[in-house]
Amino acid sequence: MVAAMEFQMCVPSLFGLEGLVADELKRLNMKDVRAENGRVLFTGEKPDIARANINIATGERILLVVGETRAETFDMLFEGVKAMPWEHFIPMDGAFPVKGHALDSKLHSIPDCQSIIKKAIVERLKAKYKVEWLKETGAKYQVQFAIMKDVAALYIDTSGSGLHKRGYRPVGNAAPLRETLAAAIVRLARYRGREELCDPFCGSGTLPIEAALAALNRAPGLNRAFAAQSFKWLDNAVWAQAKDEARDREYHGSYNIWGGDIDPDSVKIAGENAHRAGVREHIRFEVAEAAEFKRAAPGGIIVTNPPYGERVMEHQEAERIYKKFGAAVRVLDGWKLYILSSHTEFERAFGKTAVKKRKLYNGMIKCDLFMYY
Repeated sequence: MVAAMEFQMCVPSLFGLEGLVADELKRLNMKDVRAENGRVLFTGEKPDIARANINIATGERILLVVGETRAETFDMLFEGVKAMPWEHFIPMDGAFPVKGHALDSKLHSIPDCQSIIKKAIVERLKAKYKVEWLKETGAKYQVQFAIMKDVAALYIDTSGSGLHKRGYRPVGNAAPLRETLAAAIVRLARYRGREELCDPFCGSGTLPIEAALAALNRAPGLNRAFAAQSFKWLDNAVWAQAKDEARDREYHGSYNIWGGDIDPDSVKIAGENAHRAGVREHIRFEVAEAAEFKRAAPGGIIVTNPPYGERVMEHQEAERIYKKFGAAVRVLDGWKLYILSSHTEFERAFGKTAVKKRKLYNGMIKCDLFMYY
């Protein structure tokens, strides 16, 4: 099992967040960090699997890189996968389901690729373990593949559920904001816990909760389990040590974070989610109309994700909301605004052109983060 002390890892990310993921990895003192489209690679040792899973706030999962191969034909894919050192990662009784995707490649049938990859790994492990049958009755080692422009990358997933599943949001309202994206917006707003932070369209509370976690410097993965905790070759002690290190880095201040929403049910859910996240004492949630948002104190930050309005009537209603909200916040003194919207006419409806825009994705929805200083 994992003969080498050091191996390559990959953190897939939402497009536009690669730089933020890379910054997080560098702050954790990971080595050879390099950002590519949709992913960030780095080199690490066994304890870094636990450290990355527990601490990364803006990445989607932590994958072990097993290898890459040209894959223009099924034969090339089979031989390339079979040549990879699967016995370093998967024990004789390990279960290893296969899933993945292909893009801009000659091999585009996902079921066929899954079948070929599975057969190649089986043949490799049977030869290495000198057995005729692999029982797959042990822990799961989820194999993932990504075939891009005829190059197949093969991974083993160490996270299990995506890193955006922090464990605090079992319930959400319609079209929830992904936690990793919310954490990224908080970081793009450069929020450090010093000024007031407000979300006038808080929904299920994701942005205020991620802001509280950021202010506390709390690792987002402290309260959940990860797939690699069941890996035979990874000592359980690395998880306890990583959690202890993360707790030692926490701050213990008091913070001024507010979330408002016109829907009482959303506000109730937001409070429950904040309680599960362990940050309820740091956030004030209120039933409030965003169009009536007021603050006397200067120099706060608004981070928010107002309704997009995907259908025609909703689209018109969203524009009406943007217009009223824009009129309310324009009178604020020295506030910075970071507003995520997929609405193509947001700036016109809001009544002001953004100082800066950043293209982001909320799931499959293409959005812009409109920044006003």
